Amino acid sequence: MGLLDRLGKEWFMLCIVLVIVLAKMDPSVGAKGGPLKPEVTITYIAVSAIFFNSGLSLKTEELTSALMHIKLHLFVQIFTLAFFPTAIWLFLQMLSVTPINEWLLKGLQTVGCMPPPVSSAVILTKAVGGNEAAAIFNSAFGSFLGIIITPLLLLIFLGSSSSVPFTSIFSQLSMTVVVPLIIGQIVRRYIKDWLERRKPPFGTISSCVLLTIIYTTFCDTFSNTNIDLDGFSLLVVLFIIFSVQLSFMFLTFFFSTRNNLGFTPADTVAIIFCSTHKSLTLGIPMLKIVFAGHEHLSLISVPLLIYHPAQILLGSLLVPSIKSWMVSRQKGVKLMRPTV
Repeated sequence: MGLLDRLGKEWFMLCIVLVIVLAKMDPSVGAKGGPLKPEVTITYIAVSAIFFNSGLSLKTEELTSALMHIKLHLFVQIFTLAFFPTAIWLFLQMLSVTPINEWLLKGLQTVGCMPPPVSSAVILTKAVGGNEAAAIFNSAFGSFLGIIITPLLLLIFLGSSSSVPFTSIFSQLSMTVVVPLIIGQIVRRYIKDWLERRKPPFGTISSCVLLTIIYTTFCDTFSNTNIDLDGFSLLVVLFIIFSVQLSFMFLTFFFSTRNNLGFTPADTVAIIFCSTHKSLTLGIPMLKIVFAGHEHLSLISVPLLIYHPAQILLGSLLVPSIKSWMVSRQKGVKLMRPTV
């Protein structure tokens, strides 16, 4: 169990604020060329550690029961990795003429390109009592797809704003994401019984490494005196993020409850959370790779850092309402069934 589970969602958000404050106090520690040497320790070691940890902890055997629910998987993945980024791009075309900070707007686009998270969508689906197996499968499968599709989407929608050549992105992703993930899965096969018995704190390890990545990212920002973030842009982006989340949750609910699709209420719950949540654990390392050396990297990262706690906060607030809806629908289905 990770920080999200053991210490609570609020503590993880506070930890993000704390590392940003520490970065502001003395950015030279974690900035490029500083004592932490993030160009090596973060770019290669920390990112690889996160994905090795993911490979080691991912219970692929739990996903087989949900494998054949093809229609649900297609709905979630198309919404997450096609509709979501396209809709955000269209919306940002209208916002491009406003005085909102352009790098925050680019950050909003990166949020749209991210895959679903492996943790929060599953936790909230389980809290409601929805189709947990489908949530686990789509979160894990979406993460695997995201390794390939997310960098492609970033290059399609942001184009020249990425300072790293296409081939360099994928070679680094292969070495720091794909290879550690595969090695983690291979190692898991040999120590599976020990892992089940000892239950190592995989989530806590990933969360701590992720906080280190966020810390060094903001150290780079605060060490660059040319970057200026206005409060107006930040407030507008905050409002947009909450609006997008609520709107997309309603959209997924509306379409997944159409009778012709044949989804159960439990399926709809998994669809709502898996389709609208975005991964911070995968997202920040990917941005670190795709925008390596970019002076505005931290500004681009800000919307994702806001989106993550926002999705947990909104999801947690809506759990009782969604659960009440699901229970009432399930009772209605039982009442409609003819008795034999």
